Amino acid sequence: MSSNIAPREFAAIDLGSNSFHMIVARIVNGSIQVLSRLKRRVRLADGLDENLILSQEAIDRGVDCLALFAKRLKGFSPENVKVVGTYTLRRASNKQDFLDQAKAVFPYSISIISGQEEARLIYSGVSHTQPETGRKLVVDIGGGSTEITIGDNFNPIRAESRHMGCVSFAKRFFPKGELTIELFDSAYQLAMEKIEDLMWEYQELGWEHALGSSGTIKTVHQVLIANGYRDGLITEPRLQKMIDLCLEFKSLHDIKMRGLLEERADVLVPGLAILLALFHTFKIETLRYSNGALREGVMYGLEKSFQVVDIRQRTAEALVEQFDLDKKQASRVEKTAFVLFEQIRGWKNRRQIEDFRSMLKWASLLHEIGIVVNHNNVHRHSAYLISNRDLPGFDFEQQTLLAVLMRYHLKGFKRSDIRSINRYQYRDILTLVRLFRLAVLLNRSRQASIEPKQILLNIENNDWHLAFNEGFLSQNPLVLADLEDEQKILSTADLTLTIS
Repeated sequence: MSSNIAPREFAAIDLGSNSFHMIVARIVNGSIQVLSRLKRRVRLADGLDENLILSQEAIDRGVDCLALFAKRLKGFSPENVKVVGTYTLRRASNKQDFLDQAKAVFPYSISIISGQEEARLIYSGVSHTQPETGRKLVVDIGGGSTEITIGDNFNPIRAESRHMGCVSFAKRFFPKGELTIELFDSAYQLAMEKIEDLMWEYQELGWEHALGSSGTIKTVHQVLIANGYRDGLITEPRLQKMIDLCLEFKSLHDIKMRGLLEERADVLVPGLAILLALFHTFKIETLRYSNGALREGVMYGLEKSFQVVDIRQRTAEALVEQFDLDKKQASRVEKTAFVLFEQIRGWKNRRQIEDFRSMLKWASLLHEIGIVVNHNNVHRHSAYLISNRDLPGFDFEQQTLLAVLMRYHLKGFKRSDIRSINRYQYRDILTLVRLFRLAVLLNRSRQASIEPKQILLNIENNDWHLAFNEGFLSQNPLVLADLEDEQKILSTADLTLTIS
């Protein structure tokens, strides 16, 4: 970055199951300089019941923390703040209650990311902050989930997330804090079962360096240093010795040892059970703690100059190749979509315009993916495939919006089918759906020669007027017939389309 350009400040926030973390940094002379870190223990996972309902008490703790973060971020523009929610918010059936209450005190968008995306971001955070090069195994034991990734340099090869964390295991196996070797063994055995399917492939891939991040591994690292192991390296004998020391206590709450923070005592043993299972499953000899984790991965993703590749582009191109999609047709649809897009002025959230443009690009490229299942109901098949695939680079809301565009780009729909998607507003989603339907419809012939020379779009509330260059509709009766069908479909949803 040129020295005469003012440093740009970023903030990355990780809404974890145990703690919320915020990191504020700026880019100075081409490198990231951390300005501040803020962490608050909110224990979201404690408030998630067996029906996956998040308690109001847990929501309150999270919202109070976000109100505190908002004060620190006063003056930050939205594009410089990235907030990601992880396991507990992924799982909570009432996550929208949390998001709605957060919005009242926290003016920044919250993206709820998939487990695989979380694993990739953790890998990125570790890779950008640690000196190791070559192939790496990166593990992260969080409050509700554990992420395990293998990659080369900055590029993850295999990323997985499992529903096991120090807080969720504490609730399941040690609900009253009672500690016995039998309870520890039960936690360890379940952890082994949850990752046994990964053993062969991960060992086959192999790695040169094993790194661990976040709470449990940081705690083990700190305890080892405090007890004379100055290198802080985690090995199985050292890990087993720590477990034996813990099992001398009768309650999780009573555990005391040098280097152990009081606030981590009651989740240490569940975390150790998971960590031991990781060591045994993947035959880890030495694990080194990394202070880079999810929030650093988010941070490096905010500044394009640090992105090794455009992950979404790579994801989309891989799907195009896998499903042998018609790139020329996709290009025609995209071109028409962008012509219409540029004429829309009434976006509800103007800050998301570039995001909407990107979603149209990816939707144009991928909307025919469902043909691989069956040409009939291709829109349903496309939506299903996009909803149920791992899409690296796309967060939960983006993937959901893509699926909505796929689902309703053909045939009839009701306005009640279109709903807000966390940070995306209903009106904007409906606009994108209508726009994309027209882009697909106007290219149904699959011939560039039938493209109109001019398309004019005028919008007043829900009334859309579409005008073409003189003679276009009379020369293309099939296009006219399709547009008349679209008028009928929209009229059933109390939406108007006039054409001339």
